[in-house]
Order: sequence, then C-alpha cells, then structure tokens
Amino acid sequence: MVFASVTLIGLFELVFEGDAPWWNYPGLEAWKFLNLLALIIGAWLLLGRRIREGFRSRRETIKQDLTQARLERDAALAKLSEIEARFAGLDSEMAVIREKATAEADAERARLAQATEQEVARLREQATREIDSAAKSAKQDLRRFAAQESIRLAENILKQEIKSDDDARLAKDNVQELGRLQV
Repeated sequence: MVFASVTLIGLFELVFEGDAPWWNYPGLEAWKFLNLLALIIGAWLLLGRRIREGFRSRRETIKQDLTQARLERDAALAKLSEIEARFAGLDSEMAVIREKATAEADAERARLAQATEQEVARLREQATREIDSAAKSAKQDLRRFAAQESIRLAENILKQEIKSDDDARLAKDNVQELGRLQV
C-alpha cells in the first residue's frame, strides 16, 4: 500500500510539475487514445448496421432457441408427469391384472372341471353301452352254446337209448303223420 501511494504521488508530481504535459506522458500518449476512438467510430459507421443486424439476428435466434427449449422442456415435463402418474398407478393396474388373471384362472378351472365331469359321464355311458352290448352278445353266445350242447347231449342220449327197433317205429310214425297232413 505504501508503494502504491508513492507511485501515485510520483505520477501526480510528474504530470503536473514535470517536464512533459499530462496528455503526452510516455506510454500513455493522448494521440493513441484519439486514434483508437477514431477507429472505433469509423468501424461503427461502416459496420454498425451489419453489427446491429448481426446482434439482432443473434438475439432473435437466441430468443427462438430459448422458446423452443422452453416448449421442449414443457413437453418433457408433461411427459414426465404422465409417466410418473402411470408409474404411480402401476401398482393398482398390476392388482387389477392379477385379479383379472385369478378370475380367468378360476373360470378356466371351473370350465375344465365341468368338461371333465361331462367327459367322465360320456365315458361311463359308453362303457355301460359296451358292457350291455357285450352282455347281450355273451348271452346269445351262451344260449347258442347251450343249445348246441343240449342238441349234442340229446343226440348222444338218443344214440345210446334208441335202438334200431325204435328207429324203425319212429320213422313209420313220422311217415303216417305226414300222410295225415297231406289228406
């Protein structure tokens, strides 16, 4: 701080009491500042409109970009809130889906049980019909067999018991009976 005050005091003495006037201090000559000011004014007059138009178009581009970004942000926030709402309702939606799946499974189970009962009843009826048919067939076979065996046994008995005299007498009786039937 002491150094800065010494320098400022030295500068003050030099500007107001020294050999060179203040506007012509070495390194800070006034003509350099005037030259810079003229250059800036000339550039402003020559390029001012283009610079202003460039700044204006840049400003409009930035405004449009900001507006577009705001719209995109709003759309993204709306989408985010929609997704969050769906995500929040996901548990209830899953519960509804589970209930629906359980109800469908119960209905399917009941349908399968009913179909199974119907199939069992149909198979029972078919088995009963087949058993009845087999029983009728077996009865007929048994009757046929019994008839054949009866005939065979009767033949054997007749062969053993009927002698040639009985055979001649039966033949004669049959012929007489046929004669009566023809008259």
